[in-house]
Amino acid sequence: MALLRDWEAPSSFAATRNDYVALLRDRGAAAMDRDGGPVHLTASCFIFNTALTHVLLCFHRKGQFWVQVGGHIDAADDTLVVAALREAREESGLTELTVVDGVLDLDSHDLGSAFGRCRTHWDVGIAALSPLSPPRVSHESEEVAWFTVNALPQKLAGSMPRRIASMLDQLRLRQPHGMITGI
Repeated sequence: MALLRDWEAPSSFAATRNDYVALLRDRGAAAMDRDGGPVHLTASCFIFNTALTHVLLCFHRKGQFWVQVGGHIDAADDTLVVAALREAREESGLTELTVVDGVLDLDSHDLGSAFGRCRTHWDVGIAALSPLSPPRVSHESEEVAWFTVNALPQKLAGSMPRRIASMLDQLRLRQPHGMITGI
């Protein structure tokens, strides 16, 4: 909760950040548990190459759209950042990741019936930088690929263009400060 509470969110995220903090305050650990109810937090990692010209996306098997890597928080995950990195490694096969310090994105989105008991994900997004290494497809996706940030694929999840643009804006402001090397 401290990660979100202490985040000096851009004005476009300030109200949303307060909603997330309230959810965590009101529901405690259940807010981060996929079994804690149909509405819960998830952790995502937007992976960019170090020049910020490419973004790694996966074609989600259940959703049938391109999206960043990420997912549910496991009991063994100490923090949202650890959860996001675990998901990034599992879903992309990339291991050489440099995490940008802190939260950079919040996005609450409703899910379709293909997602079973999950109704709404309150996603917390971090960013990581990686060399343009070949990714590996996991069981959760049909394809994982690098795309230039100026030529994103068709069938993107609804908020992806906005989320990627916002991430890039924030990353360009932070580079080279605010980096921590792989967790």
